Amino acid sequence: MGIREQFQDKAKELAERAGAAAQEQQDEGSQRAAQVSERAKERARAAFDQPYEEASER
Repeated sequence: MGIREQFQDKAKELAERAGAAAQEQQDEGSQRAAQVSERAKERARAAFDQPYEEASER
């Protein structure tokens, strides 16, 4: 195997690693976004329900 082939193989390996790392980061980002969205929904529900809960306690 010549130098050129070795270089191409190494470049291909590094590109695959970079692609896998980028996919992992994207998956983590999507998961975090879903968690943030769920927390925001929970807070919105709590903020909406709070006045009604306080009124029913009176």
